[in-house]
Amino acid sequence: MPFTEIADRVWVLRHPWLDLNLTVVAGERGFVLVDTHGSQAAAREVLDEVARLSSGPLVAVVNTHEHFDHTLGNATVLDTLGTVPVHATEEAAARTPQAAQRAKDAYAATPQDPRAAQVLATEVRPADRTFSSAAFVDLGDRLLELVHPGRGHTAGDLVARVPDVDVLLAGDLVEESAPPALGDDSWPMEWPTTLDLVLGLLTPASVVVPGHGSVVDRRFVEEQCDDLRAVAETIRELAQRGVPVTEALAAASWPYPAEALEDAVRRGYAHLPPLRRQLPLA
Repeated sequence: MPFTEIADRVWVLRHPWLDLNLTVVAGERGFVLVDTHGSQAAAREVLDEVARLSSGPLVAVVNTHEHFDHTLGNATVLDTLGTVPVHATEEAAARTPQAAQRAKDAYAATPQDPRAAQVLATEVRPADRTFSSAAFVDLGDRLLELVHPGRGHTAGDLVARVPDVDVLLAGDLVEESAPPALGDDSWPMEWPTTLDLVLGLLTPASVVVPGHGSVVDRRFVEEQCDDLRAVAETIRELAQRGVPVTEALAAASWPYPAEALEDAVRRGYAHLPPLRRQLPLA
């Protein structure tokens, strides 16, 4: 489970628990850790691998969004390597305690899970350096650019760009090892537009690190954007036809398994303007 260097001083660790990607970006001032995993124990496993890199001191932590698998290691990282700013969007930082509690409740209900006790024992420490649209971390000889492109997987997603090597860390706005997670806090009608903005940050040669799974390229992001747009357009069409939300999944063909889209359909219907939902198709 070592870090792999995917570009000059950019290393990715693909952790087997939840198939989660964690990234180190280093410069002459030190390094940034992007996402910290979902428990104190998992964060320690990540830090053991960080120690094998020649990356200098920790300069900052970045949380790509509020979900527990990206934030619950914050306290362990800071207590081990020193107090530094933890960057996230305003929305993600505000929702981190709630998201962590939901995860803890879920693991408390499944105590047989081998990671349950670890999650339940982990301190929640939200980001303390927040922004609304864009920010950066100065690493001396390079900048790590942080951008909130819009709502998608959550309301507070950010992407982190390393422009000098054309690498983009997409968080869970892009997933490779499973369909995009359209959960009960996702924004299915806005996600395609958000990914359009992400695509505007990419070149044909860009390397993209998804939240989960293998490193991908611009073409993969384009295809995932197309699939998410198909989900949004199908939801809109069904609502305009007057198909009840309870019948929508069975009434159309979808690019992803229907069982992965229950929340997406429910939230999509809710996010459409009420008048638009009542209009018939021409």
